[in-house]
This record gives sequence, C-alpha cells and structure tokens, in this order.
Amino acid sequence: MGNRNFLALDSARLGAAQNIATSTTSSASTAFASTTYQIRVVVDVATRVRIGDGTPTAVTTDTLLPPNWPEYFTVGPSQKIAAILGSGTGNLSVTEITQ
Repeated sequence: MGNRNFLALDSARLGAAQNIATSTTSSASTAFASTTYQIRVVVDVATRVRIGDGTPTAVTTDTLLPPNWPEYFTVGPSQKIAAILGSGTGNLSVTEITQ
C-alpha cells in the first residue's frame, strides 16, 4: 500500500462508481480496481456491510452504516464490499477514491 495517507488529503479523485440494490440477502460489489485503496460509501437505509477478499457475505451483525451519511473505508485492490438489510430494500452507493 505504500505511504498513502488519504486522511491527510484535502480532496481526492473520484473513480469508478457502483450502485448495488440491497435486501435481506447479502449483495456484493464488483472487485475494486488495482489502484483503489479507499472507497466512499453511502446507503439510503440503515445497512450492514462487510469488506473482504473474494466475495464477502454480509450478515446482520456486521458493521452498521446509518442512512445518508458518507463513510470512507480503506480497502485493497480486488476486494469487494457486501451489504445486507434486516428488512426491506435499499441501495448502496460505492465510489472508488484514487489519488
């Protein structure tokens, strides 16, 4: 990962974006690019997420994201994010951040 310190940046470039429909079944993004080390995530309803290698499966005890609040996560190339809801349906917006 090198000496990347995204928290010290005033801004960064927006990379590829994905919108993933969420429900009571885990849904995963496509793999992040080889140059992606950070993502920006926004959900429209309270959502549980998991980031990992391969195809992660989110469960209802994973990290809870509040609706309409951007969150930034450090990730590795080729990782994915998965999301699940306790009930209903929603949307997960994922934007890859590049330097």
